[in-house]
Amino acid sequence: MDILQKLTQEFSLKPWQVENTVKLIDDGNTIPFIARYRKEATGSLDDQLLRNLSDRLTYLRNMDEQKEKIISSIEEQELMTDEIRKSIENATTITELEDIYRPFRPKRKTRASVAKAKGLQGLADFLYAQNRNSVSPLEEAEKYLNDEVESVEDALNGAKDIIAEFVSDDPSGRKMLRYSIKNHGNIVVTGAKDDLGVYEMYKDYTEPVSSVASHRVLAFNRGEKEGYLKVSIDYDKITALTILYNLHIKESSPTEEIVKEAIEDSYSRLIFPSIERELRNSLTEIADEKAIGVFAENTRHLLMQPPVKGKVTLGLDPGYRTGCKVAVVDETGKVLDTSVIYAVPPHNKVEQAKKIIKDLVKKHNVQMFAIGNGTASHETEVFAAEVIKELNCGITYMVVSEAGASVYSASKLAAEEFPEYDVSLRSAVSIARRLQDPLAELVKIDPKAIGVGQYQHDMPQNQLSSALDGVVEDCVNSVGVDLNTASAQLLNRVAGVSSKIANNIVSYRQEHGAFKSRDEIKKVSMLGPKAFEQCAGFLRVAESKNVLDNTAVHPESYEAARKLLKICCVSDDDVRKGNVSAVGEYVESVGTCALAKQLDIGEPTLIDITKEIAKPGRDPRDELPAPMLRTDVMGIEDLKVGMELKGTVRNVIDFGAFVDIGVHQDGLVHISQITNKYIKHPSDVLKVGDIVTVWVISLDIDKKRIGLTMKKPKE
Repeated sequence: MDILQKLTQEFSLKPWQVENTVKLIDDGNTIPFIARYRKEATGSLDDQLLRNLSDRLTYLRNMDEQKEKIISSIEEQELMTDEIRKSIENATTITELEDIYRPFRPKRKTRASVAKAKGLQGLADFLYAQNRNSVSPLEEAEKYLNDEVESVEDALNGAKDIIAEFVSDDPSGRKMLRYSIKNHGNIVVTGAKDDLGVYEMYKDYTEPVSSVASHRVLAFNRGEKEGYLKVSIDYDKITALTILYNLHIKESSPTEEIVKEAIEDSYSRLIFPSIERELRNSLTEIADEKAIGVFAENTRHLLMQPPVKGKVTLGLDPGYRTGCKVAVVDETGKVLDTSVIYAVPPHNKVEQAKKIIKDLVKKHNVQMFAIGNGTASHETEVFAAEVIKELNCGITYMVVSEAGASVYSASKLAAEEFPEYDVSLRSAVSIARRLQDPLAELVKIDPKAIGVGQYQHDMPQNQLSSALDGVVEDCVNSVGVDLNTASAQLLNRVAGVSSKIANNIVSYRQEHGAFKSRDEIKKVSMLGPKAFEQCAGFLRVAESKNVLDNTAVHPESYEAARKLLKICCVSDDDVRKGNVSAVGEYVESVGTCALAKQLDIGEPTLIDITKEIAKPGRDPRDELPAPMLRTDVMGIEDLKVGMELKGTVRNVIDFGAFVDIGVHQDGLVHISQITNKYIKHPSDVLKVGDIVTVWVISLDIDKKRIGLTMKKPKE
């Protein structure tokens, strides 16, 4: 199989794009580096497509290795034929390969192997041949009686076991049955307990295998794992046997009925259980893949939430018995002050709590509150809104997801970062910083703990981690990292920077002070030429005399960028002050094609350089809608059906989206209520962080359920 040709077809790319991309991957380049700085080579393929292509490349190479192993094994058994070799070479999936190899795979002890050991292979061959003019099966079976085969019945049963295994190993029969069961079988779910709890809707549930939704597959699996559900696949046995009879039966022979009995045994005992397992595994793999895709996309949008920059922020980590932890951080996230208040039950020390907060606000000129959305969040939000009203100085607040905050605050990393604070105060700091810069703070937490997906604990953890790590890496590198303020955890996500190098960068910074240029990072221990090439463009040095060090322009393109600035008579100071209109005008007048040739760079690189010069230190997140800050609070009891509200999308899942409308409990917009147009998935229309207008269509205050629609009700 020509892997490059297959990738070209599957991804609908040009051969040169695939060839160049594979070479870049094989040469040890990171995906963010290839996506950003090798656009000419790849045809400007984005990071997501590059990751998919890289994953598929690995799969196809692994399959080629598997083919070589299978060919070698069959050759060692001296059973290879031209037909078998061709089948192996033409196989396009691991399942196909396994079907072909099944008859040759070394088997554990089976009923068929026992029968063969007793010398019954010849009888099995005689029966399966189904010669119309042969002697009767009983007469033939008598020839095979020996010390281990005491009766004709034993002989025939052993021969049937051999035929059953042969039929089971036949790739064509399996392929036909797999296709038919997949397209015409049903998933059948029944209750395994009297009280099914959240699985009540699946008490007696049937759905075609071909149309079962991925999120339901994951629900079935979890219910089965927890002992609440029994799950199976149902398929018409007569249809299955007809398929097998058509392949293996020759009518009107004396041995026809015995072969039919062997085929029925093969289907019931060997083939169907095996295909049922395969199909359920396949459904689970597809469901996992989709769920991981949704989780990854949600994580991407969560990490890329616009930061609320330049504001002193007060973080509130709500709690009942242990109180609400408070932390004030400055514009850069540095901790200025901490405290604990007891404004909610069981303590209700409201006035004392108000005084503490007001004093902190005045002392540090606090401009914004960040409130965690966990236990006691709503009561804390009500309290905070009252304080803001009484202060009347323009403070706004936002309820921030605290998913993973407790994981971070109890981690070794948090202990190293804040050795002087206890676990709960570290959470308050994290909550404040999440509002200021979600990416810089969330990068310290295992992305699985961020909580923007479904069934994440049921998915293959390595696959999930790999996907989420890729998302975090792409997000960090698309934003860029300040070399002089970034934590080791943030630096570790920069292309080409290992955890050891990240720690070395921080150590160097502590010992020698702030980096004065990008070039200076070459002095960091273990950061060699390849690591520098991969990471340099993603690191920003605002303090550098060279203004290009604070842009995404790669050092390898500095010469071209300098030529462009010189032609346009633009200095570094002009770039810093934003007086760069001459650059855009010149590029437009000459044209990117001609100018790229003049500067000896590719057009995509020229376009990127021009953008960076126009706005050094630019943050792509600033171009997104700002987060929704509030000054007042509502409770679920204040809602009424028909009420119009603004909200923030917090999670996008297969069957809809959860929207924060400022009442502590997120409302659900079912997929059918998102738009009047047909959509395959909510993510076709919505992403985490979107600000949307919704209307309340149902309320269940006792169960704290809010039904929302994005379709404007008719007047």
